[in-house]
Amino acid sequence: MSDQMQRVTLASRPTGAPTADNFSLVTSELPTPGPEEVLVKVHYMSLDPYMRGRMDDAKSYAAPVPIGGTMEAGAVGEVIASNSPTFQPGDFAFGMFGWVSHGCLPASQLQKLDPSHGPITAALGVLGMPGLTGWYGLNEYGKPKAGETLVVAAATGPVGSMVGQLAKRAGLRTVGIAGGADKCAFAVETFGFDVCLDHRAYADAAALREDLGAACPDGIDIYYENVAGKVLEAVLPLMNDFGRIPVCGMISYYGGAKGADADLTAPMIWRNILVKFLSVQGFIIMNHFDRHPAFLKEIGPLVASGDIRYLEDIAEGLENAPAAFMAMLKGGNMGKQIVKLI
Repeated sequence: MSDQMQRVTLASRPTGAPTADNFSLVTSELPTPGPEEVLVKVHYMSLDPYMRGRMDDAKSYAAPVPIGGTMEAGAVGEVIASNSPTFQPGDFAFGMFGWVSHGCLPASQLQKLDPSHGPITAALGVLGMPGLTGWYGLNEYGKPKAGETLVVAAATGPVGSMVGQLAKRAGLRTVGIAGGADKCAFAVETFGFDVCLDHRAYADAAALREDLGAACPDGIDIYYENVAGKVLEAVLPLMNDFGRIPVCGMISYYGGAKGADADLTAPMIWRNILVKFLSVQGFIIMNHFDRHPAFLKEIGPLVASGDIRYLEDIAEGLENAPAAFMAMLKGGNMGKQIVKLI
C-alpha cells in the first residue's frame, strides 16, 4: 500500500463562476487511523451544487472551505485499515471524506454499505443526500395531493428526478424543466414526467411562462425550488392560492449571474407570496439526516425493484473533478454527477 494520497484543495476563492485556477491537486502523506478511526480508499466521490457556496468566504449554514483546505464531498470506498470493531478491511463505507483518494474518519461518522443491495454509487445519489433532499422536501413541505400540479426544474438531476417520480406516484401532474431537448426527452421517457420544457429554448421568463402556463392548465400547486432565476420568475405568477414552495437551492445564482434575472425583484416575489397565500419553506437537508433511515426503508425497495429510476454521470479521475464540477454548475451533466477514482 502506498504511503501517499492525493486531494483537491481550494487554491483561491472564485469571483463568479469557478475556474481551474481555483483548485489545486496536491499529494500528501496517507493518514494513520487513530482510536476508533477508519481509513478508506475512495472509489467514487460526489459532486453537488452546494459545494460552490462552500468556496465563498461568506456567512452561511456551514463554514467555508479555507484556502488550502480540501474540497468537501461525500464519497464511498473500501476500508483498508480500521481501529473500530464496526468496520473491517474489505467493508464498504460512505463518509464525508472530500475530494480525496483516501479518507480517514471516526467510525461514528461513517455509514456501512452493502454492495449486494446495488451499486455503491447509489449512496451518493438516489439513496443518498440528493434523494433524501427530494423525498423530504416534497413530503414535508410540498404536501402533495392527488390531482395537483407540481413543477420542478433540473428535472433529470438526482433531486428533481426523485421529486418528479414521487409526485407522479402520488397522483400529481408533473411538469419538469431542464436544460436541453435530450434532457427533456429523458425526463418524460425515463422519469415519467407528463411534460418537460427546455429552459434554454426561451429568451426570457415571459416566454417560458407562456408555455409553462399551457403545460399547467390548472395552475401550479407545488414548485420545488432548486434553481431560482428565470424559472422562478416564470413560475410565481402561475402559482395557485395556498401553493407550496420547498426551497432547497438556487443554482442559477451560485456563479453570481444576473442579467436575465434582473426583473426578479423583491416586490414581485413578496407580492405573489402575499396575495396567493403561498407557503415558502427553505431547508438544508443536513438538518434532517435523522430521517435517512425512514427514507431508505421506503425508497430502497423502490430503487431495487426499478420503480424509482435514476441516472448517473460519471467522470474519470480525481484530477478531472474540477472540470466536471464546473461543467455541472452550467448544466453539463446528465443525472447525478459522480467522479470515479479507481
